[in-house]
Amino acid sequence: MKAFDHPFPFDPSYGYNLERFLAIEPPQAPNNFSQFWQNRYQNALSLRPGFSLGQCGAHAGFTIFDIQYQSTGGFSIGGWLLEPENQVVKQCIIVGHGYGGRSQPDYHFEIPETAYLFPCFRGLSRSRCQGLSDQPSQHVVHGIDDPDHYILGGCVDDLWLGVSLMLELYPHATERIGYMGMSFGGGIGALALPWDKRIHRAHLNVPTFGHQTLRLSLPTIGSAAAVTDYFQRHPGISDTLAYYDSAIAATFAAQPVHVAAALFDPMVAPPGQFAVYNAWAGPKALFVLDAGHFEYPCQPQQEQQLLGEIRLFFGEQSSTP
Repeated sequence: MKAFDHPFPFDPSYGYNLERFLAIEPPQAPNNFSQFWQNRYQNALSLRPGFSLGQCGAHAGFTIFDIQYQSTGGFSIGGWLLEPENQVVKQCIIVGHGYGGRSQPDYHFEIPETAYLFPCFRGLSRSRCQGLSDQPSQHVVHGIDDPDHYILGGCVDDLWLGVSLMLELYPHATERIGYMGMSFGGGIGALALPWDKRIHRAHLNVPTFGHQTLRLSLPTIGSAAAVTDYFQRHPGISDTLAYYDSAIAATFAAQPVHVAAALFDPMVAPPGQFAVYNAWAGPKALFVLDAGHFEYPCQPQQEQQLLGEIRLFFGEQSSTP
C-alpha cells in the first residue's frame, strides 16, 4: 500500500491494508430495517414525478435538456437530461453527485444508446430551496434526530422519483435502468438500490454512509466530521444512523454492482467504503483506488482504467437482448 505526504492530522488509511479492509463486516441491522425502507419506497412509488423539460443546447453528441420534477415532500428537483443524438435510447442511467453538488452534466462516459439523468438532490445545486442549507456540514445533519425526516431519506426518494421519470420518458428501456454515484451519491445509491428492483445495476464510487458505528469513531474532514461532531453532542442520533447505513442496506441488495473503493481517503473513511462492497449481497466487482478525495501521482491513469471498466459494465447491460 502506497503512503502519501498529506496535511491531515490523522492517517486517512487508518492503519488498514487491503486484506483488513476486505474483512470488514457490516453492523447488525435494526429489526425493522427492511420494513422501514420498503414503506418509504412504496410511498415514493405512489407519486407521479410531474416534470418540465426544456431543450437548452447540444454537446458531445447529446441533446441537452433542463429538467425539473417533483419529489416527495413537495420538493422540486432540478437537473439535466442528456439524450444521444442519432441513436435509439435503449438504456437509461441516473447519475448522482458528490456533496459538492453539480454545476453541469458529465459527457465522457461514451456508453452507446444511453440517456443520462443528472438530478441535483434536494437542497443542493439546482435543487436549492428555502429552509434547507446547501452547505454539506449543515445539510448532512438536517432532520437527523428523526429517521422519518432525515434529509438522506428524502434524497433517496429523489433518486427513486428520477427512475420513475426516466421510465415515463423511455418506457422501452424498462429492463435497462442503471445508476452511478460518487461519494455522497454513492451512499445514496447504496441506500436506494436494495428496494428498487427497477434499477438493474450500479456503479458506486467511494460510497459514503457505510458502517456508521465505525465511521463515527474515525477522524475525517467534510460532512462526516459534521455528523461526528453532532453525534458527540446528541448521541441519540445513532438510532437514526442505523437506518441510514449503506453497508447494512447492501446486505439486502440483489443487483450487480461495480464498486470503486479507496485505500486512502480523508473525507470518506475507506473502512466504510469497503464495508459497502463486502456486504453487497448481489454479484459484485471491485476496483481499488490508491486514494479518494485526494490528488495523487497515478490518479489520471487509474481514472482512465476505471472509466474503461464502467463502460464495459454498463455496456453489458446495454447489449443484453
